[in-house]
Amino acid sequence: MDLYYWATPNGKKCTIMLEECGLAYNTIPVDIGQGAQFEPDFLAISPNNKIPVLVDPDGPDGEGIAVNDSVAILLYLAEKTGTFWVDSARERHTLMPWLLFQASHIGPMLGQNHHFRVYAPEKLPYAIERFTTEAARLYGVLNTRLMDRPWIGGDNYTIVDMATYPWIARHERQGQDLADFPAVARWFAACSERPAVQRGMAVLDDHDVKADMNTSQWQTLFGNKAPGE
Repeated sequence: MDLYYWATPNGKKCTIMLEECGLAYNTIPVDIGQGAQFEPDFLAISPNNKIPVLVDPDGPDGEGIAVNDSVAILLYLAEKTGTFWVDSARERHTLMPWLLFQASHIGPMLGQNHHFRVYAPEKLPYAIERFTTEAARLYGVLNTRLMDRPWIGGDNYTIVDMATYPWIARHERQGQDLADFPAVARWFAACSERPAVQRGMAVLDDHDVKADMNTSQWQTLFGNKAPGE
């Protein structure tokens, strides 16, 4: 399988899952710091110009398939391998809202938090306060969820934990202190100890352009374009 990838939280969800499953894969860097996500060849497999994309030559019915969107990739790999997901309808309908909580709230809101706190050309107090406060609220929701269970889904580690972990790994950038969320801190430490998580988080980590890019560089490269994460 080929993973079109950059070292962002959304990309790292997928490398964690691939490492957890022990699957062989090739990492194909898509340098979103240089606008590679807008190249025609990449747009052919990712119409929304976002990484990651997984290309599996042995897809359903033995035919190749390109899967874009990080959560869709996690679900695809869980179905393909029969791991890190749940079987019963009740379990799925219990767990799916937490996967979508990451996709609809944790990712977008913490991503906006990164933008206004770190990358925006003008530091707007209203926007910074809004998204930092919302980040704290989301951490609080997650903390409550984890107070009486070891993993977000319950007793078992699943793709929900993999989807959420890379975003929480940037808590300092989001203006959050894990000491304020002890259940999240305990869960975060447990995830961090997993060898596959460590390997997945390390893939191309030195290529995380945005982590070291100043505001003027970001504006020069992207202007008003979506960053491709």
